[in-house]
Amino acid sequence: MVVQLANMQLNPPVLLAPMAGITDLPFRQLVSRFGAGLVVSEMVASQEMVQAKPGVRERAELGFDQGNTSVQIAGRDAQWMMEAARMIEANGAGLIDINMGCPAKKVVNGYSGSALMRTPDHALSLIEAVVNAVSVPVTLKMRLGWDDDALNAPYIAKRAEAAGIRMITVHGRTRCQFYKGRANWAAIRETVDAVDIPVIANGDICSANDARLALEQSGAAGVMVGRGAQGRPWLLAQIARELFDAPRVDVPQGTALVDLVRGHHAAMIDFYGGQLGLRVARKHLGWYMDQANTVPQMRREVLTADTADKVARLLPLALLEHRAMAA
Repeated sequence: MVVQLANMQLNPPVLLAPMAGITDLPFRQLVSRFGAGLVVSEMVASQEMVQAKPGVRERAELGFDQGNTSVQIAGRDAQWMMEAARMIEANGAGLIDINMGCPAKKVVNGYSGSALMRTPDHALSLIEAVVNAVSVPVTLKMRLGWDDDALNAPYIAKRAEAAGIRMITVHGRTRCQFYKGRANWAAIRETVDAVDIPVIANGDICSANDARLALEQSGAAGVMVGRGAQGRPWLLAQIARELFDAPRVDVPQGTALVDLVRGHHAAMIDFYGGQLGLRVARKHLGWYMDQANTVPQMRREVLTADTADKVARLLPLALLEHRAMAA
C-alpha cells in the first residue's frame, strides 16, 4: 500500500503523529532514520507564526525543507491561516496539515483544533482558504466529532475533499473523550466510505498488531502512530516491516540502545542549547528508561543530572545495569 500525494509518496503508509513538545526536529529525524512514510511537526499557531516573522531558528525547528515532513498549522482566522500556509510553502515544505483534532482546552477555548468540528461551515472556510493559498498538497487531521451526539467526521470529510483536501487522518475518539477509553477504529470506516481520498487511522496504535486491527476495522489506507512511539522511535519501522514488507529494522539493544539514547540526547542539547535541552530531553529519557525497566533510584539520578556529560555517563548504568528484573 502506497499513499500518493502529488509528487510526494508516503511509503510505507505508517505516519508519525504531531505531538506538542515531542515531535520536534531531533525526534522526527530519529524516527525518519528508522523508517516512516511521513513525520508531522508539532502544531504551530498560524497567527503567532506569521507575527513572529520566523528566522533560521524557527525554520530549523519546523523542518520546512525536510523530506517526508508535514508542517501542521492551527487557527480560526482564514487570513492568518492563508498567510501561514504561504510562508510554510515558501520555506520549502512539501505538505501542510490543518489541525482540527487537538482536544487541549487552551486550543479549543480559542475556537481552534477540534472546536472547529462544532462549526463545519467555518471550518470549511478555513480549509478552502488554505487550499487556495498554496500549490502543495493540504491534508486534514480531525476526530470522530465533538461528542457522541455529533459524530460528523464523514460529513466534514466529504466537504473537505470537495474543497481540495488530499488526505484525512481521523483519531478514533471524540473531542470530549480526550484520550480516555479506547480509540474506536471501526467508527473511522464511515469516513473512509464517505470519500475517495486516502484516510489514515489514528489512536492507540502501539504495536504492529494494533496497526493491523486498525486497518482491518477501519478500512483506512494507513496508520498514524502517536504516543506509542514515545521511547520507541523504531516502532513505525517495525509496523512497516510486519504489515507492508518494508526493510527489516534492528531494534537497538544493549550498547546499541545506549548509543541511540546518547545520540538523541546530544542532538537535543545541540538543538535547544544546554539548560533548556536538559529540561526538554528529560521526558524522552524517562520513556527510554520505562522501556528498559530502569530502577527508580537510577531513574532519578538521570533525570536530575545537571550536565549533559553526567547524563551520558549515567545512561549505560540506567539502561543496562540498574534495571528491575521482570516478574
